[in-house]
Amino acid sequence: MKKQSQVIGGAGDTTQGATATVRDNLYLAVNGEWLKTAKIPADKPRTGGFSDLDLAIEEQMMHDLDQFANGEQPVPNDLMAQAVKLYQIAGDFDQRNQQGFSPAQAGYEEIKNLTSWADYLAKLPSWIKQPNRPLPFGFGVDADMKNTQINVVYATAPSLILPDTTYYTQDNAAGQHLLAVYQKAAQQLLLKAGETPQAAAQIVSQALAFDHSLVAHVKSALENADYVKSYNPQSMEEFTKQGGEVNFENIIQAATQTQVDQVIVTEPKFFQDFTTVVNAQVFPQLRSWTLVRYLFSVSSYLSQELREIAGQYSLALNGNQTLTAPAKQAYHITNTIFDEVLGQYYGKKYFGQQAKADVEQMVRRMIAIYEQRIQKNTWLSPDTKAQAIVKLKKMVLKIGYPEQLRPLYQKLVVNEQLDLLSNINQIMQVVLDDAFARLQRPVDRTEWAMPGHLVNACYDPSRNDITFPAGILQAPFYSLEQTASQNYGGIGAVIAHEISHGFDNNGAQFDELGNLHNWWTTEDYATFKKLTQAMIDEFEGLDFGPGKVNGELVVSENVADAGGLSCALEAAKQDTDCDLVLFFENWARVWRTKSTPEFAQMLLQTDVHAPSPMRANVQAQNMDDFYTTFHISEEDGMWLAPEKRVNIW
Repeated sequence: MKKQSQVIGGAGDTTQGATATVRDNLYLAVNGEWLKTAKIPADKPRTGGFSDLDLAIEEQMMHDLDQFANGEQPVPNDLMAQAVKLYQIAGDFDQRNQQGFSPAQAGYEEIKNLTSWADYLAKLPSWIKQPNRPLPFGFGVDADMKNTQINVVYATAPSLILPDTTYYTQDNAAGQHLLAVYQKAAQQLLLKAGETPQAAAQIVSQALAFDHSLVAHVKSALENADYVKSYNPQSMEEFTKQGGEVNFENIIQAATQTQVDQVIVTEPKFFQDFTTVVNAQVFPQLRSWTLVRYLFSVSSYLSQELREIAGQYSLALNGNQTLTAPAKQAYHITNTIFDEVLGQYYGKKYFGQQAKADVEQMVRRMIAIYEQRIQKNTWLSPDTKAQAIVKLKKMVLKIGYPEQLRPLYQKLVVNEQLDLLSNINQIMQVVLDDAFARLQRPVDRTEWAMPGHLVNACYDPSRNDITFPAGILQAPFYSLEQTASQNYGGIGAVIAHEISHGFDNNGAQFDELGNLHNWWTTEDYATFKKLTQAMIDEFEGLDFGPGKVNGELVVSENVADAGGLSCALEAAKQDTDCDLVLFFENWARVWRTKSTPEFAQMLLQTDVHAPSPMRANVQAQNMDDFYTTFHISEEDGMWLAPEKRVNIW
């Protein structure tokens, strides 16, 4: 499926309290004192600019939900009333602990009682739309990349137990450790499901064997970063042949309730090899894999004991000290189901119209400056410039929160007589039905990619829209109390970052309507490829914490960072009260991050964002104004020779 390009992320800073001057290290000069005292919350893998805002919103929303649940404040609308019901059921750990594994027992037995490959094949048409039924393939519905007015079926590969294929190499100690933790937790869960120790050990061994068999056939994070390569249309006849005895056509028709003639295959190699991985001979391993994945998927809706058993793996993966507290987990479950409802409530209550108007004018100004920069560009031909400006002017802005929620939320009903898992299953059944029903509807371009209370922002290449939720529109990114220069170094650079995603190595291949379509001249695109390669080379192999940066993995976000910073810098310089010291300092401040080593390592291998210190430092090094602002010379640590500075937009 297509991806949205997000601004948040990047492996966190693991430096313990080092400080420096701006001339030697901008990031540490601004954030060094903070790093000395910053504490990572026990239930989080990191802290910092994004994370601190997210934590504050989490606490505020929990406070408000508690007031609604206790009758201290009136519930604002019927949709929020359903969210409050789920919040109460999820937070009733006395009931959850008393029920133990029983809410999940029937689902477990359904899988366990499959005695043959034929039994398994017979279940697939119903399981494709059934929650918590792990499958060795996936189908979904989304906009056609080459005709974004219509929805089509996408076929995807299953996820691995470990975060990425790179974790499975023999020299990856973290991967070996994580598999051992997973194996132990899985066996403990199986005992709670009623298995004997011997049976549990065999099931886990078979499950891990099947997981390992997938590794050579699925994409790595690096391969997935080039998401244009996920567009591989196949006729239904061609696609179905690859399934062998697994009848993909029947399964898709059962899900969509309509005739489907074409499927977009995101991982062609996996489906070409499908019968090698999934067949009658591996049925015992496949069933065990399904059982184990089922247990991990449902455990978060069961007792605290089962949460803690399954949670051993996530703690090891992220480096958290503890699981989230029960009350906080109840909020997270509620937020997962009713995110748009909570986001709209947050936006209406906590995001003022003055701030929305101010941010909107900043976005308009950024687009105007971007247009000027394209016009003045020295390496684009007139034809490509004209098409780039058309795309720029067609960008749709989504600021704050959506006024209208998706009709889906009217269908989500919480039953107070049922346990938590049963409610989740019923709700997710409705969600899945709606998701597949999209195939019979045109693409809804008014949908938001993010809820209003999320601390993030994104660009969607298939809709050519940019979303700035209310959650991120706070200090240090943005505040009416900050100077214009500080705001441009924060939210201004974020805004221009998202605009730049329309012209990064992925976004540049989509036109103004979001269609995958080449609008470049051959010569211009060749020059663009050289410039993006220079950005790859600039970051390739940089040392960070437990490893080195993969320049190719992070190139799209680096192109957006570079374009965002340069555009925001130009906007700041046009202000009568311009202060570039404050501009660059706030640019570095918003990226301050402190992560657990485990989380930093995972992001270094899987995240398309560069580590935060490099986002702050390397992009500043590419800006000529940075050198004049802080009087940086060749003797200083932040010096980068002019011929090595990379500027694309």
